[in-house]
Amino acid sequence: MQIDLAGRTALVTGSTQGIGAAIATGLARSGARVGINGRTRKRVEEAIDRIGADAPGAALVPVVADVATDEGARHAAEALPRVDILVNNLGIFDSADPLEISDEEWRRYFEVNVLAAVRMIRQYLPGMTERGWGRVQNIASDSAVVIPAEMIHYGMSKTALLAVTRGFAKQAAGTGVTVNSVIAGPTHTGGVEDFVYGLVDRDLPWDEAQRTFMREYRPQSLLQRLIEPEEIANMVVYLASAQASATTGGALRVDGGYVDSILP
Repeated sequence: MQIDLAGRTALVTGSTQGIGAAIATGLARSGARVGINGRTRKRVEEAIDRIGADAPGAALVPVVADVATDEGARHAAEALPRVDILVNNLGIFDSADPLEISDEEWRRYFEVNVLAAVRMIRQYLPGMTERGWGRVQNIASDSAVVIPAEMIHYGMSKTALLAVTRGFAKQAAGTGVTVNSVIAGPTHTGGVEDFVYGLVDRDLPWDEAQRTFMREYRPQSLLQRLIEPEEIANMVVYLASAQASATTGGALRVDGGYVDSILP
């Protein structure tokens, strides 16, 4: 399948590292002009250098903004007024004793993982529907469906994101704009390495630590390994394409078979 996104402009929030950077790279390789978003100019410029090296000739636009705030969302819109493909990837996660999570922390997870996506959709969906074409994707998680005991606040936010996706897909019905969630399974990123070592013996070599983590904390995985960010990006690039025109309102799983159900 040849995916050609030439002439399209994409914005990937939280795209200076990890899954977001892999998604931005995949979209750029398919010909899209891509907004690279982060909170500091230094990190955005460094990410542009790395992504540009992996996608030679790519058109990359710096979008320095904290989109988890109203002001940051406005800055993003000023840097990239028109977007055809919006990927709400920004998110935070950590483990915590459920009885020790403060009200402030619950609100922070909702603000960053849910309301940031809502703000960006409100900003760009009207233009997409007016033009009769657009793609909105919200990066969710297996934790939205299988709530981890050590990450209830994170799971809650990703469950809410699935509801946001379905609701905005109905808002965009019949317009030529699709709105979907991508349910990412346990994925290998720098942040996840820190998370894994917070739960298993830090003296273990990474391959052994990864296997121990999957066996003890994610035994449902059929893949039996962490997913690589590029594997998440492959689904996002497909959903951004013309070939995915009949897929909307969905929760597409790239979870390595982690969620033990036929449907999410």
